[in-house]
Amino acid sequence: MNSIETLTPLDNATFLQKNEIADFLFEHLGAYGDPKSDIMKCLDYALDAGKQAGGFVILARENRKIVGALVMNKTGMSGYIPENILVYIAVDANQRGKGIGGQIMDTAIKMANGAVALHVEADNPARKLYERLGFTNKYLEMRLNRK
Repeated sequence: MNSIETLTPLDNATFLQKNEIADFLFEHLGAYGDPKSDIMKCLDYALDAGKQAGGFVILARENRKIVGALVMNKTGMSGYIPENILVYIAVDANQRGKGIGGQIMDTAIKMANGAVALHVEADNPARKLYERLGFTNKYLEMRLNRK
């Protein structure tokens, strides 16, 4: 049986806790992931009580080992931009298909105040889970990245 753990800015997460989460996400996001340094920045934003927006983290653990993780950031906006953006979610490859992703997502949806946005690659198998939970594809995302 998996246990669900939540972290918010009020929990004052330590560097070691954030590092454990970032290591897990870096390993298990695979082709859909980011460099560990970017994941750490996201965790700092979500869990830093000094930030104006913040967010939260949800972990699924089995025998104290992380088997699933989600990071949600608050946008600080309302109405014209969703209030929350799901930045990262991953489940250990050996644990997929057991409902852990759905359990984490259900918890996140309950914790999030307001609308939730997420970005998903068209070929990502998790897309089916998001659609089952009621997420729709409203826009085509376009970005201009400057170096």
